[in-house]
Amino acid sequence: MDFLEKAERPFDREHAPGHFTGSAWLVSSDGKRVLLTHHRKLRRWLQLGGHADGDNDLAAVALREAEEESGLQGLTVEPGIFDVDRHWIPERKHEPGHWHYDVRYVVRAGEDEKFAVSEESLELAWVAIRELVGADDTDESLRRMAKKWLACAV
Repeated sequence: MDFLEKAERPFDREHAPGHFTGSAWLVSSDGKRVLLTHHRKLRRWLQLGGHADGDNDLAAVALREAEEESGLQGLTVEPGIFDVDRHWIPERKHEPGHWHYDVRYVVRAGEDEKFAVSEESLELAWVAIRELVGADDTDESLRRMAKKWLACAV
């Protein structure tokens, strides 16, 4: 909240110290699996999402990014913020290191779960949410979201 109040352009990626991003906890229609990306630049398995690019409707950003990165149609975003994470993005080429203030939303897949890998990903995979909790190589923020999902999933 402090960053949102004090930053001049918190939704623009050009805001050098950091900026908001929107992410999707993209769950299967039965709520048992989540679609993850093997992120091309970061080389880690993560949730889908991306830069706000000036859009302060982060739920819309999360939905747009989920559609673009998965190729899935018929996705719906659930109301309310599911998770918030601040993480450091290391310096790359001509981009200085900076903070991402990532606001995450639950996005539900429809019946068709056949995805298409975009150029932003090395790979996509549906992963059982329960498996994320116990796997040694799970990103800590993914583990937190998996635990949160399992505690409140309906």
